[in-house]
Amino acid sequence: MNIFVKIVRNGHMAPGKLADAELHFTGGELDGLRLIGFSIWARKDGTGQNVTFPARQFTTNGQRRSFLLLRAISDPASQDRLRDFILQAYRAHDQQLEKAASA
Repeated sequence: MNIFVKIVRNGHMAPGKLADAELHFTGGELDGLRLIGFSIWARKDGTGQNVTFPARQFTTNGQRRSFLLLRAISDPASQDRLRDFILQAYRAHDQQLEKAASA
């Protein structure tokens, strides 16, 4: 199975939101499927970007909370690896846009 990241930009994003990202699967049991709901944000301190994972919001005791839909089974570092994978795809996408704009 192969996984690639599709970066999706549009002009109607929240302040600080840079792009949405989707995971596209080819081969194996997930062939032809995509997992949506990832977002790439500029960090508030200006030191780079962050990725949020798909989540469902709910309210309990009057407080709004989020339940992550993609969770680590045993190693929390697996989420960091996925976050890095998505950020690498975002940076590559940005470089392609810059090259196209300068050509």
